Amino acid sequence: MTPPAADRPASPPDPDVREFLDYVRFERGMSVHTVSAYGRDLARFVAFLAESGIRPAAASVHDVQEFFAGGGGDGAASSVARRTASLRAFYAYLAREGVRADDPAAGLRTPKLPQQLPRVLSVEEVEAVLAKVVSAGPLGQRDLAALELLYGCGLRVSELLGLREGDVDLEGGLVRCVGKGDKERVVPMGGAAAAALGRYLRDGRRELLRGRRRAELFLNARGGPLTRQGVDYRLRKILARADLLGQASAHTFRHSFATHLLAGGADLRSVQEMLGHASVATTQLYTHVSVEHLREVFLETHPRARRRKGSAPEAGGSGAAGGEEEEPT
Repeated sequence: MTPPAADRPASPPDPDVREFLDYVRFERGMSVHTVSAYGRDLARFVAFLAESGIRPAAASVHDVQEFFAGGGGDGAASSVARRTASLRAFYAYLAREGVRADDPAAGLRTPKLPQQLPRVLSVEEVEAVLAKVVSAGPLGQRDLAALELLYGCGLRVSELLGLREGDVDLEGGLVRCVGKGDKERVVPMGGAAAAALGRYLRDGRRELLRGRRRAELFLNARGGPLTRQGVDYRLRKILARADLLGQASAHTFRHSFATHLLAGGADLRSVQEMLGHASVATTQLYTHVSVEHLREVFLETHPRARRRKGSAPEAGGSGAAGGEEEEPT
């Protein structure tokens, strides 16, 4: 099936660029969206070079630098970083294929991106959201089972929607899912998730199927596969009832899953396996969230957490009197 025009990779007129895009899509197996991003970045670079009558295969280090000194360096740091990655991948491919002997993009440095800690819900907020699911009826049973799996197993939405009925083992308390890069993993499932999923399988899903057969675990009101848009729509309604609309998304439950595990004493390696991260460095982001949470608890509860400005605290006392209080750095 031909993808919609918005999802088709951009096709710059340069033959080397077209061959590169075919390579990353068909040989590297990159997604259509990733290939489209490469295509847009390279089309912008091709247009820049065309003003000087230069083909990408003949561009110099100076040409690449000039591109980023101009329009190629405009926009958010994340956009510039993506363009940098696109050009580096393209010229590494040309050098590997023998199209050119050198790599003019080898010296490009990716701009440092500000680290943004993911928004997480507290345990109490998660409980409040789950309590607002109207679990009567097939759709309510489905919604509760889906949220219990998102939070209880740390699944991505794509992994949740990719589940088949045979991927869940209620007795063993296990879920088998396929994550990024088609990597399969098995994640433990808690009692609350197993109970909610069991009710949905026994009652709600059968009602939605109306006697038909489908492999997908989660179904919409018409008995077809549930979509990401359907998940977002239902979640917004539930978050609104919990007064948390705009403060969470489906992916927030995955962040909360990891943060709460680490805060509870889980080791980093185990959390990495459950999340399906290829590198433990990705999982380490959640340790920063946990540390920030601990810092907030410390500042709110410890009697020595704050000190007087302009004086050092004394042993057995609270520091010199007077002055403003400030948080320790």
